[in-house]
Amino acid sequence: MTPPVLVACAHGTRNPAGRRLVAELALAARRLRPGLVTTAAFVDVQPPTVADVVAGLAADGQPAVVVPLLLSGGYHVHVDIAGAVAAHDAAVAARPLGPDPRLAAVLCDRLVEAGADPRDPLTAVVLAAAGSSDPRSVADVEDTADLLQRSWAGPVTTGYGSAAQPPVADAVAAARKGGAERVVVASYLLAPGHFHGKLAEAGADVVTAPLLPDERIAAVLLDRYDAALGSH
Repeated sequence: MTPPVLVACAHGTRNPAGRRLVAELALAARRLRPGLVTTAAFVDVQPPTVADVVAGLAADGQPAVVVPLLLSGGYHVHVDIAGAVAAHDAAVAARPLGPDPRLAAVLCDRLVEAGADPRDPLTAVVLAAAGSSDPRSVADVEDTADLLQRSWAGPVTTGYGSAAQPPVADAVAAARKGGAERVVVASYLLAPGHFHGKLAEAGADVVTAPLLPDERIAAVLLDRYDAALGSH
């Protein structure tokens, strides 16, 4: 019996590098799991929509597991993706990629690559997420900040690109006011795009690269797929 199709559902971006990195994430999952069929879907900006992809697979009699390529559970997870699978018995939604200790480890590596010292108590980190008005999404980002704090001597706080408080620039200013000699923005985004482009304006000393590419994220993706299958 062939396993269900893994529908890798990303937010969507107009940024060519962002599109390429998200596509490569699904390919990396396929390399780790030979024989697994993956296809892409999106909740915004670019086609095909997750609803259309799931409906198309259902029409062909193919079961599907939709894995959100999203770092927290907000509107897109609880409304768009949940709605896309609700009408089809053979489709199930997995939970988003974050929070996960492996994502915190990637964040830590990006910080070190950017020249930040995890042992320096005067280097503050602002974990910068896209933001959501859904409190469940904000809670997931806070959980990720807590995971990162375990391997960081200085304070780790959160900031958001939109819809949640505080904005990244306000979080950077608060970290300086709190006594930090250096403030680093940790980009809690999968790939370059609209929100990552705005982080340079937040007033930090350094902004890290996004999370992708990294094999650990493909492993998280497969774990979400397996967990959704196991619970169905």
